[in-house]
Amino acid sequence: MEESGEEFNKYRSPLVSRYASKEMAYNFSDRKKFTTWRKLWIYLAKAEKALGLPVTEAQVAEMESHAEDIDFAMAAEEERKLRHDVMAHVHTFAHCCPLAASIIHLGATSCYVGDNTDLIMLRDGFDILLPKLARVIDRLANFAEKYADLPTLGFTHYQPAQLTTVGKRACLWLQDLVMDMRNLQRARDDLRFRGVKGTTGTQASFLQLFQGDHEKVSPVQTLWVYTGSTIHKICTDIRLLANLKEIEEPFEKEQIGSSAMPYKRNPMRCERCCSLARHLIALLADPLQTASVQWLERTLDDSANRRISLPESFLTADIILSTLQNVAEGLVVYPKVIERHIRQELPFMATENIIMSMVKTGGNRQDCHEKIRVLSQQAAAVVKQEGGDNDLLSRVQADSYFAPILGHLDNILDPKTFVGRAPQQVARFLSEEVRPLLEPYKAKMDVKIELEL
Repeated sequence: MEESGEEFNKYRSPLVSRYASKEMAYNFSDRKKFTTWRKLWIYLAKAEKALGLPVTEAQVAEMESHAEDIDFAMAAEEERKLRHDVMAHVHTFAHCCPLAASIIHLGATSCYVGDNTDLIMLRDGFDILLPKLARVIDRLANFAEKYADLPTLGFTHYQPAQLTTVGKRACLWLQDLVMDMRNLQRARDDLRFRGVKGTTGTQASFLQLFQGDHEKVSPVQTLWVYTGSTIHKICTDIRLLANLKEIEEPFEKEQIGSSAMPYKRNPMRCERCCSLARHLIALLADPLQTASVQWLERTLDDSANRRISLPESFLTADIILSTLQNVAEGLVVYPKVIERHIRQELPFMATENIIMSMVKTGGNRQDCHEKIRVLSQQAAAVVKQEGGDNDLLSRVQADSYFAPILGHLDNILDPKTFVGRAPQQVARFLSEEVRPLLEPYKAKMDVKIELEL
């Protein structure tokens, strides 16, 4: 659909105009918000009628027939006059429901529609995002399973360390995502409807409406930033591995990596995830600070903040989960590059194994250690000072001292003997921790993500 020129004369949030899914954009739209307000007023009227207040079936029916019929221009004009968004929509609803005008919002406060609608949007937002997170976990679990046995150079301090496997590394990402999933499911299930409690939560106005009958009044009765940090870590890892040319995110045939350097394949999807994840993490300060200054029964300085921080947290999470699913579905692994990096470092890592093998053949540990130390320093000099390849293995093979083990060097230096129980750990983690968590989302697993931008 073409947009009018006027649309480009004002700021539009990229979260909606550029990135977020249609369902999440709708979830926090004005139409969803204000139709939910009207539905809440209808529920309130029905409850009051059922409990004996003078609300008629005709009034309820009239409200129901106009639940979706919102005159947004009238509501905006009413708000300009009244400086109160809830009353503006009460008047707008009453205009098309003259019969029910007298009982719309009866006994309620602004928080009845405002806070409860926020809670409904949060619940619906969770229901949009949790399947997306489940799909990300599923795709990465498939990736981990596929590469559970593929040795790769592990890093600590971003320096070469012991070997791990590509699948085991993916399980580090999955472990954080699994914990996030459990926390988010708990947060979603712990959401509580605010109910109808009046201005300070005492239900005093309803007690008056029901003439002091407590029995009738009684029945009329928060997240995502941790996932942001998890995804930032995952996508940073992929960006680092892309620099090493070991793993890359998907790159399309006509995609341009750089306007100046045609050969480049920049990890733009992961960069987008990291960029937006930082925004999601930064949003944590909003609810914490807002909660800290809700004086006594409450203030209203949460209102403007919530209009921004609540939708933006869900919109941002929606974007990065969709993007990460797209990345996880198309990750490219280059085993030959990984193998070359292992060859460059494994001789150094294998020195202890070489020493132990020599001892088993009757050699002296201290003598062997000194031999290996000297040869290792010579090989390191070739790598660091001359820019050559690691030739430690050739030096060992050329030294007659190591003759007793030369026939076993291939076995001693087999990368698969350096990964410990990584393949078994992957299998157990996926079967015990990951797959059972995804069971409730099996029906929504087949959705694929195609990024428009």
